[in-house]
Amino acid sequence: MVTNGHLPEKIRAAQYSIKTNSLSINEIPLPTPTKDQLLIKVASASLCHSDLMHFEPNEAGIVLGDGAPVTIGHEATGYIVSVPESCQNPTLKVGAKVGFLCPENVCYECAGCQVHNAWCEDGKAVMSGFGRDGFFQEYVTSHWRNAIVLPEGLDLYEAAPLFCAGVTSWQGVTEAGIKPGQWMGIVGCGGLGHLGIQYAKNLGYKVIAIDLVDAQLEEAKRGGADYTFNPKTDKDYLEKVKEITGGGCHAAVNYTNSVAAYDSTPALLRFDGVMMIVGIPQKGVTVNALEVALGRFRVKGASNSVPQKMGPCIEFSAKHNIKPHVTFYKLDQIQEMIDTMHAGKATGRLAVKFDD
Repeated sequence: MVTNGHLPEKIRAAQYSIKTNSLSINEIPLPTPTKDQLLIKVASASLCHSDLMHFEPNEAGIVLGDGAPVTIGHEATGYIVSVPESCQNPTLKVGAKVGFLCPENVCYECAGCQVHNAWCEDGKAVMSGFGRDGFFQEYVTSHWRNAIVLPEGLDLYEAAPLFCAGVTSWQGVTEAGIKPGQWMGIVGCGGLGHLGIQYAKNLGYKVIAIDLVDAQLEEAKRGGADYTFNPKTDKDYLEKVKEITGGGCHAAVNYTNSVAAYDSTPALLRFDGVMMIVGIPQKGVTVNALEVALGRFRVKGASNSVPQKMGPCIEFSAKHNIKPHVTFYKLDQIQEMIDTMHAGKATGRLAVKFDD
């Protein structure tokens, strides 16, 4: 193992306790990498709505650990501190600036791992921030296959959200399969949606942004959305969308955790349009089976996908200057971050910037 030495014995971590349903800043031992893991000094870690699932009931089948305190967080960037001898990526060197995804204990090779590592046929998959300690701590371990060196032009701290929100929003936009010049609806313009808008515009799509929060719609305009609508204040927005688009959007990507938002998404679509399921509500989403069977609209899904597919997103982000809107905090302020997101007052992404 190659290392730069001078490592602390203890580090600080934001950990969730299922016993108290609360978060605390704890001192924990420096994590020890396995034979296939990098040791990374975290530069920035950003908050995802999925992190809030620790505090909320869910019917999505998401298992949130075994009851022991767990460090939350699954999107981050940092500096490589040590590299395992098994690493086959020559760009991963001590001192390199990297971003990384969250799967561990997976094979990366089976049919399931080509879709999402949660489906690894080994049956031992865990996700950092849920089944193992995540990234809101000063040092983390991550399998070398999860990591990618940041291209020139990506800010080390601002890039953290790209490694969940970025890759997820990218997959939601690109997997819709529409053509440049066609219309894409973006439902939910927050952490994922504000990035989805930037990707969609730079791919040549025309964008209609939908959100219930005016501040999010202002962010959508800054990101290049052609039209924005707030369904709370514009009751005729669906008719306006149909008129603007000449019959409806070719695709609509739903980044929200709202069942009501999903219920209204098909109405944004033209015949044979695509509804992309990306956001995960606490309760299940239902669709009209008859409408799907008769081709009224199609349904597809997207997620953060797998490490081998993150390269195009990260490279595109650097080339086209895709920038997450990030508000930085200290680790001690993480409860404030969670409260802000819970209240629906977060614009863009909220992140902890660790001390240099």
